[in-house]
Amino acid sequence: MAALLLRRVGCHYLQAHFGPQLCIRKSLPVVMSICCRGTGIAFSAGVSLFGTPALLLPGNFESYLELVKSLCLGPALIHTAKSALVFPLTYHTWNGIRHLMWDLGKGLKIPHVYQSGVAVLVLTVLSSMGLAAM
Repeated sequence: MAALLLRRVGCHYLQAHFGPQLCIRKSLPVVMSICCRGTGIAFSAGVSLFGTPALLLPGNFESYLELVKSLCLGPALIHTAKSALVFPLTYHTWNGIRHLMWDLGKGLKIPHVYQSGVAVLVLTVLSSMGLAAM
């Protein structure tokens, strides 16, 4: 009896503190978890790669913005590049909110995991396109 109770408490502890992807072996939660970590790395690398030269290079932001405008890139290419730059931020943010809900003990059932995963993907695409349109 004690072993069954310990097993249930242990699985609940894993689900509540590490997310449900550790207790299940389905593809969507595992892939989304790996992508969340990857976008976190990409976001921090992007901030470092763009922030450090901004501090060290001569000139100001406007001069570099004029340099990009002088390249005469098409609006489709600029919008695509801006969407690609903002994608890690939006995906990591929405997936972070999803993980915070898991920490509260909500949405841990398998159907809810898939629904929240699809919601994260849809919100990521919409918000990254919206931010890139600004």
